[in-house]
Amino acid sequence: MKVVIPGGTGHLGRVLSRALGGQGHEVVVLTRREARPEPGVRHVRWDGRSAGPWTAEIDGSDVVLNLAGRSVNCRYTRANLREMTTSRVDSARVVGGAIARAARPPRVWLQMSTATIYAHRHDAPNDETTGVLGGEEPDAPAYWAYSVDIAKAWEREQRLADTPHTRKVALRTAMVMSPEPGGAFEALLRLARLGLGGPVAGGRQYVSWIHEDDLVRAIGFLAEDGELSGPVNLAAPEPLPYREFMRELRAAAGVPFGLPAAKWMAEIGAFVLRSDTELLLKSRRVVPGRLPEAGFAFDHPGWPAAAADLVRRTRRGLRPVS
Repeated sequence: MKVVIPGGTGHLGRVLSRALGGQGHEVVVLTRREARPEPGVRHVRWDGRSAGPWTAEIDGSDVVLNLAGRSVNCRYTRANLREMTTSRVDSARVVGGAIARAARPPRVWLQMSTATIYAHRHDAPNDETTGVLGGEEPDAPAYWAYSVDIAKAWEREQRLADTPHTRKVALRTAMVMSPEPGGAFEALLRLARLGLGGPVAGGRQYVSWIHEDDLVRAIGFLAEDGELSGPVNLAAPEPLPYREFMRELRAAAGVPFGLPAAKWMAEIGAFVLRSDTELLLKSRRVVPGRLPEAGFAFDHPGWPAAAADLVRRTRRGLRPVS
């Protein structure tokens, strides 16, 4: 297949482009800046906002996997929230326009979205059918609604695109756990090794996650399936509270203890790291519904075994598998 990946130079893009290229697919990454060469990957410049020569890559491609969007790992200032929104909405709009104008449109458009679109809750899991979208939870800070609004606008842009010959899938993705440097797993493992991997603010908040191998396999499954469209949760079937999540990670890393942290400590830490506590404190209890129903089986459904595998790969310096 020819796979075009707008915004494919970030952490997740590196994982996916390397894996897809390793499988023998032709991979074209659309990027706004110079990118480090990768075997099997070709880089093409775009600005993420307007049509240009890059649209020729869309025409005749098989799959478009749009990952473009400013990282959410930042302080939620007005300027950053605005950039988080525009980078997602503008890129989805211009990709949709390129697909609509293509003489040979791709058969599927996989659009990155986020599990953060669901409500902050502890009582029940969120799947695509019964899940509750976030935005008005009484026990969550009001500003967390910004993240949900961004996710809704992101998906809406894809949904409204006039691409009748291209199947559209919104990838509601949980935290991707990968030994690739720069991701969430690296940060969490560092906390554990520093003895700081205890519960935060009580540790009741759920962590939804997906192993990189299952992410790559799910992307391939959705590209080939031919039936699934609309929102699809990319999350392992066994989310767990942060307290248990970090306990299993410490066990995998051989760390005997983890100091707990109060909410105010997390707020200070997030300020120092120029991040936001929502990334740590929001309870994302998200499970896959549509993928298993369509016949997809997870290789890493449970966190203890997945954590052990990821720690082992990190120690060996292994790169993501193809």
